Amino acid sequence: MAELISINKAQMKSRALKFVLFIGVVSLFADFTYEGARSINGPFLAMLGASATLVGFIAGLGELLGYGLRLVSGRLSERTGEFWSITIFGYVLQMSAVPLLALAPNWQVAGLLIVLERVGKAIRNPPRDVMLSHAAKQMGYGWGFGVHEALDQFGALFGPLVAAGVLAERGDYRTAFAVLVIPAIVTITMLVCARLLYPRPEDLEACVPKIHAEGLPRVFWVYLAGAGLVAAGFADFTLIAFHFEKANVIPNSWIPVSYSIAMACSGIGSLLFGRLFDRVGFWILLPLTVIAAASSPLVFLGRFWPALIGSALWGVGMGVHESIIPAAVATMVPQQRRPSAYGIFTGGYGVFWFIGSVIIGRLYDISVSALIIFSVVAQLAAIPLFISVNKRQGGSDTVAS
Repeated sequence: MAELISINKAQMKSRALKFVLFIGVVSLFADFTYEGARSINGPFLAMLGASATLVGFIAGLGELLGYGLRLVSGRLSERTGEFWSITIFGYVLQMSAVPLLALAPNWQVAGLLIVLERVGKAIRNPPRDVMLSHAAKQMGYGWGFGVHEALDQFGALFGPLVAAGVLAERGDYRTAFAVLVIPAIVTITMLVCARLLYPRPEDLEACVPKIHAEGLPRVFWVYLAGAGLVAAGFADFTLIAFHFEKANVIPNSWIPVSYSIAMACSGIGSLLFGRLFDRVGFWILLPLTVIAAASSPLVFLGRFWPALIGSALWGVGMGVHESIIPAAVATMVPQQRRPSAYGIFTGGYGVFWFIGSVIIGRLYDISVSALIIFSVVAQLAAIPLFISVNKRQGGSDTVAS
């Protein structure tokens, strides 16, 4: 009997790993598409006549909706159980918006499409993350989300390089956006295949007792407050790219390359720090928060090489945002509440990101030094809250998932 149980566990773990890898490949092509676009959105908006304040507002509004609407998506998926349908709809919307940027006649239309791309991500992320959490339970949450994020960022590495290649060859932003229709089509095709192969990802996780608690644990809200401060101080790469172009820090054709460097560091960091998260817990967030905060003075004050180093540190921070931070949520709440928890968490996270992006964009027009101070102080202010979370997770507030 024990041998049979061991075999079943091994089979379940193998199937869970295959699911994470399959969804990771979907994310690879999705990131190829939209991160390729995001690497040149800032300079493209500048070319169309947008100011730094407008760029900050558009980027911030996109992140606000891109995170805020996850509250709706998370609750809807929890109530209906339609994880795949909602995920597919979000991906279709997101993958459609990117190539359409090639046709944008002005910054207003371009801004709308940039925001719609974020809306598509908002719709698909909570149900997708819940499906991933079922598989990650078999592997370790940090490692499961880290493997997925590494594949995700592998695509984010190549998308900007393709955009850079098109710019170097043609010098045309619109052609670069149009080329991205190819990975967009591959994304949707792979997603449909995943739906057919894994119709019920929840079966990858062993049954857990039903928990009828109405609210979420206190540790969840403390963690949300800390993550929100990090989000508020974390500059969007759209504004960073805008700065690179406006201040002539990096040649235009190198701007997407700097983004590729950031994505490579993000992917490698996701694997390394995801594994460390499973071993040491929340303590890993403390040095990573300091590293992410250090990116601001480098990208906004440095010239070529310091700016590239700053981009790399920014990428490490983004990897934390996309892997460890969502992985940690699954350790705090019961399985049945994960869809709502992910929706609430990412919704609040997005509100902080929007407020921070607007402030950072405005400060850029007034004083770069003030921007850097705000960015660094906001992120470092999260450290005491993360320490509190670590203590609570070791105590009575811990929620078994």
